[in-house]
Amino acid sequence: MAKPTIVTPDEERRMTIIEHLEELRRVLIISLIAWAVATVIGFLLSGVVLGIVLGPIKHVLGPGKVLYFTGPIDKFFLYFKVGIFTGFILASPVILWQVWTFVAPGLHRNERRFAIGFVASAVALFAMGIGFAFFAMPIALRFLIGIGTPDIQYLPIAASYINFVLILIAIFGVTFELPLAMTMLGLAGIVSARFLSRNRFKFWLGIFTGANMVTPGVDPFTPTLLTLPLIILFEASILVIRALRR
Repeated sequence: MAKPTIVTPDEERRMTIIEHLEELRRVLIISLIAWAVATVIGFLLSGVVLGIVLGPIKHVLGPGKVLYFTGPIDKFFLYFKVGIFTGFILASPVILWQVWTFVAPGLHRNERRFAIGFVASAVALFAMGIGFAFFAMPIALRFLIGIGTPDIQYLPIAASYINFVLILIAIFGVTFELPLAMTMLGLAGIVSARFLSRNRFKFWLGIFTGANMVTPGVDPFTPTLLTLPLIILFEASILVIRALRR
């Protein structure tokens, strides 16, 4: 009679393709519901958020300056757009938690203990990215508005400015997740701290190139202001991977 095999705690049943699709469907539904609910809250807060978003341009243009809209429904869509974006930020902890529950079955049991840290770090890094975007915006706006001769004046259209700000916030927020992505790759064994440190200058060049590709506008300050913190975060991810893999 064959001897019974002992299954270790980390050797769990693998999910089938159908079960993966069912799990992905569940994650998407919960994430969309959370986003929809948060969007309603975001729409109620859109006036407050819009006041914050207008801060950089008012700081550059000076007091008493206003932004204009050209269509009768443009103002409504402006508030709605801000509400959707705010809703996504408010729902991000739930969405990130759902992402974690989807990828967790592929991790070892000792790696799953980082669940709360993963979500908290992702939210904190995204918030840092938004904060740094607001720091970079006045510098970029001064350059972009002030370039050229005084015969060409800037007419601040609300829709164009809001689009610029939301894109910039999204870019900074997402790219600031770099150390978390690198740490996850390190935990999965795809990259190591030694490999990253040996090839750091190649990664620095890639970060600089990527920052120039994704940032809107033609000013040299925005990509530079994005590159510097990303390099610092990249170096921090090496230290985190080295500490976690001990």
